[in-house]
Amino acid sequence: MDDTPTAGQSPPRRRLRHRVPTSLRRHWKLLAVFVAFVTILATVFGATRIRPYITGDPTIIASEITDNITGTVDLFDASVPHELSVEITDAEYDEMITAFQSTGEKKWVTADVTIDGTLITDVSVRLKGNSTLMGVRGEDAGPGGEGFEPPEGMELPDGFDPAAMGGPGGMAQASEDDPTSLPLLISFDENAGGRAYQGMTEISVRPGSPVLNEAMALSLTAETGQPTQRYAYTVYSVNDSATTTRLLLEHPDDTYANSLFDSDGYLYKADASSRFEYIGDDQSDYADQFEQINAVGTGNLQPVVSFLKWLDSASDEEFGAHLSEWVDVDSFARYVATQNLLVNGDDMSGPGQNYYLWYDLQTGKLSVVSWDLNLAMQGDATTGPHDTVSMAPGAMGGPGQGEAGTAAADPGTMPQPRGMLPPGAAAPQGGQGAGRVQSGNSLKTRFLESDAFTQVYEDAYRDLHEQMYGSGRAIEVLDTLVSTVPVSDALPAASLQSSADSMRSWIEQRTAALAELRDS
Repeated sequence: MDDTPTAGQSPPRRRLRHRVPTSLRRHWKLLAVFVAFVTILATVFGATRIRPYITGDPTIIASEITDNITGTVDLFDASVPHELSVEITDAEYDEMITAFQSTGEKKWVTADVTIDGTLITDVSVRLKGNSTLMGVRGEDAGPGGEGFEPPEGMELPDGFDPAAMGGPGGMAQASEDDPTSLPLLISFDENAGGRAYQGMTEISVRPGSPVLNEAMALSLTAETGQPTQRYAYTVYSVNDSATTTRLLLEHPDDTYANSLFDSDGYLYKADASSRFEYIGDDQSDYADQFEQINAVGTGNLQPVVSFLKWLDSASDEEFGAHLSEWVDVDSFARYVATQNLLVNGDDMSGPGQNYYLWYDLQTGKLSVVSWDLNLAMQGDATTGPHDTVSMAPGAMGGPGQGEAGTAAADPGTMPQPRGMLPPGAAAPQGGQGAGRVQSGNSLKTRFLESDAFTQVYEDAYRDLHEQMYGSGRAIEVLDTLVSTVPVSDALPAASLQSSADSMRSWIEQRTAALAELRDS
């Protein structure tokens, strides 16, 4: 048969040639190279875990500070005394209190503050706390914020000194009749965008005095090279009132997030009502559970969602084999060991869900940053490395209380006093929030239960124990700390000494108990 094309016909090859765009015909070699490259990638990396896709520009991490007030001295220089005074009009103060009592809203109001002699006008202040505000909102008032109050039935142990600890368990109750008793959050940029004080947009005025346990926990965390928050003791007054002594704490913001690690990353705060569990792929479903602190609008919650999805489906074998691909395991082991050594029952597995998550853009791994240590270093001093530190009734112990292991309690639920919410939680629809508080955290629980991580945890525990207690460093830190706490009208020298003695007794008992466990 004659295959020669007849008139009006074109060779098949020529027809195909005209279907391909001219530009592609000219650069077909580049296309071939690209296809080969993709084939190699699929072959070599096909089984590799896909990292979360980050939207936005990851190099844009911090909001711009355009007005940085330098002040007279470094706020966190413990070698010099500090003073903080707040001036707020009766109208603004009443508005703040009324809003909280009527709706539970912690409304920003305007005030002037003077920090170490530097006057800063038109700042914003609002209430901050939960259990410490019970005296302000009343028994049946609306929702609150951070903090925790022991439930009914929890007996405070012998030797537990509320004055020394200043706040945990609802002992440092605030009163609207005493403005200095109110825990406050001070914002420098709420009313003036771009304004900061020594690089901070917010600072927190903690309740109670002198709260040596919280300052000690913060110090020991920092001493062991772990991320934490800076603090300062100050003489404090409101509207020329009698003075008291307060702990000021830096409040995490863009600048704080960017100072934690050498590499860039995203910082997320877990809400007190959050649950560390996978609930679907939609990031909006997690918006009320995790707040992104830095790079807001340029990053997203995908790193958290992706990890929770993996955690939800991973078998115990997969968890042990692949957790290190998602989490900085060494860092997490140190975090968990630290919370045990400090006997902190309200960490990431406590009712307050007190922790931050850091996602490292370079490694693609998560790590945990401690937060709100006001319940640390006052529980059962005999708690062992494999005991569960719990806020359940009967689990909280004072110095010398109980035996090794008695601090353990299964994570679960505990009753809440009438009208009280989980720390920081919003009231559920149709109610005031009374009910039961969930505790526990699947990551921490599975980590401690997995044989794959027993050695790394115990190694971290031994190292941190030696740094904190075995070396005697905790007592040294206490002595230095007490020397920096200023006396005031509300905290005379005798009261400060009594608090220091109580803290010293707890540290000595903790040190002795851990030494006995180590040598047994």
